[in-house]
Amino acid sequence: MDLRKLKTLIDLVSESNVSELEITEADGKVRIVKAGATPVVMAAPMMQQAMPMAQAAPVAAAAGAPAAAEAAPAEETGHVVKSPMVGTFYRSSSPGAKAFAEVGDQVKAGQPVCIIEAMKIMNEIEADKDGTVTKILVENGQPVEYGQPLFIIE
Repeated sequence: MDLRKLKTLIDLVSESNVSELEITEADGKVRIVKAGATPVVMAAPMMQQAMPMAQAAPVAAAAGAPAAAEAAPAEETGHVVKSPMVGTFYRSSSPGAKAFAEVGDQVKAGQPVCIIEAMKIMNEIEADKDGTVTKILVENGQPVEYGQPLFIIE
């Protein structure tokens, strides 16, 4: 499923009275659950059977207050670049390549800072503000959730 189709589904769920939507296609499964005013998205490849259960707990925790309390102190120190999707975080375009952004690097709005792989699609994540990368909050190859803080830019 491509990113545009996923965003369209998220918009449809958030604008409707539907609280949960699950779609299964040949290449994967997507589940969108509306939590309050913003939808939470879980996507898992069909090949990895243990993956959906492993992701379900962090998404439930992300919708609760404890995760919001953890993110609040990070926002006080600078601008937080958050993950726009569920997937696997990569700092570079390939295993041997130079990282898109390091701590101390100057970045401009629109400049790629990492890649998130979602359903075998590599999605470049861009800085949404000019500044200096002061902290990288995710390890290379780590799974990330929708809305999870990735970088702090000051």
